[in-house]
Amino acid sequence: MPVLAILLLLLGAVLHTAWNLILKQAKDKYAATWWMLITGGLIALGALFATGLPPREMWKFVFFSMLTEAAYFIILSYAYHDNDFSLVYPVARGAAPAFLAFWSFWFLGENLTRGGTIGLLLIIGGLIVIGVSTLLQAHVSHLHFKGVAVALVVALLISIYTVIDGAAVKRGFALPYVMTMFVLVPLPVTPFVLRQYGWLRLKEIWTEQGYLLPLIGVLGVAAYLLAVFAYSIAPISYSGAIREVSVVLGAFAGWRFLGEKMGGMRVFGALVIFAGILIIAIFG
Repeated sequence: MPVLAILLLLLGAVLHTAWNLILKQAKDKYAATWWMLITGGLIALGALFATGLPPREMWKFVFFSMLTEAAYFIILSYAYHDNDFSLVYPVARGAAPAFLAFWSFWFLGENLTRGGTIGLLLIIGGLIVIGVSTLLQAHVSHLHFKGVAVALVVALLISIYTVIDGAAVKRGFALPYVMTMFVLVPLPVTPFVLRQYGWLRLKEIWTEQGYLLPLIGVLGVAAYLLAVFAYSIAPISYSGAIREVSVVLGAFAGWRFLGEKMGGMRVFGALVIFAGILIIAIFG
């Protein structure tokens, strides 16, 4: 796997962790996420004047990716109000690369090397270890079916829009494609959010957070743009898995800045993930 792609993914994971760290401190995380979409969309709209629109043949990818991402954000609105899901979500991030590897093989014909397969399995395993650690730290004795089901749906949606975006940018025009996506995704999500919260509540959240919401928008656009550039030059199955290193960085950031527990299992999971990335870099 190209070293440049790995560096892009790791830098994108750092930016992804940064905006999630800010988001964790918001009173209503879902409404703040919507503001991230809006501010990110406005930034992307300005960028489109410089980049131009993607070619006509890429608009089918834009349409289906937009619908998938909109479904992802709408489901998150329920998930953020479900305590079970907040605990299962790290496991969902671990399941997404497994789904993605299947779609990449089935639809894009990506054949993994033996070393790459081992690296991919290590990353997935490390993510699951971190997810289980989160559950244990929360003293969860059993999981409800609803929380697990929603987590798997979220993992499935993440894998679907990732493979769509990856297939699109393999044709080039990554920058205008991503900017178009950020402009369009808020359109189907906004009526749902307005109905759920109302404009006055959303305005209140904007006032509470101040400049942090536009900052999240900038970081969100930059993080995903770096990931998509990596998709354009490297196998998507590997890239999607490496991108989830943001789960490790998020755990570390929560420990370092928010006083959250790190724990031996999370450290072990992190080491397993980085071992998987190293194996993919050498043998993938």
